Amino acid sequence: MRILLPGVFAMAAIVVASNILVQYPLGAFLTWGALSYPFAFLVTDLVNRLEGPAAARRVVLVGFVVGILCSFIGTQVMGEFGPLVTLRIALGSGLAFLCAQLVDVAVFNRLRQSSWWKAPLVSTLVSSTLDTVIFFSVAFSAALVVLEPGNDVSWATAPAALLGVGPEAPFWVSLALGDWLVKLAMALLALLPFRWAVARLAARVA
Repeated sequence: MRILLPGVFAMAAIVVASNILVQYPLGAFLTWGALSYPFAFLVTDLVNRLEGPAAARRVVLVGFVVGILCSFIGTQVMGEFGPLVTLRIALGSGLAFLCAQLVDVAVFNRLRQSSWWKAPLVSTLVSSTLDTVIFFSVAFSAALVVLEPGNDVSWATAPAALLGVGPEAPFWVSLALGDWLVKLAMALLALLPFRWAVARLAARVA
């Protein structure tokens, strides 16, 4: 269980950092939070590999609680257009994190006896896709405006060229697609640190 406590601290740090960095744009379709958040899946997979799914779920629960606290604080901070975190963003963030991370744990555990790269890669690809779909649809889709009728998301639902170059789609779809592509790239890049960390940490706890 010596990996569990560092995993808890790492997850909490990533969630806090991502909630802060999401306030800073990175180009037209991303924020800096898009680069930090995918590391949450790396932490979950490392704990899962070294301590098992039960420990990984504990780490996920900590991340969920920290995320809820961050969202609550964000609702109390007023920005130029209102609270930094709206009810829809808070709901989308919490649901996306919890569902995606638990799916990540389940898929990883199902594939843990496969090649070393298959469990972290497939579980992260599946869970990252789920995370993106849940968050952006709950937070910005016109179909779910009933969740927070007073929240004007017309800026997100306005038609725009997909990623600035493709066919027209609601602007939030470009945000979701850009975020998803970053998660896919990070899933591939994370394989090397995953391999290195598993070998190093396994030797330390042996």
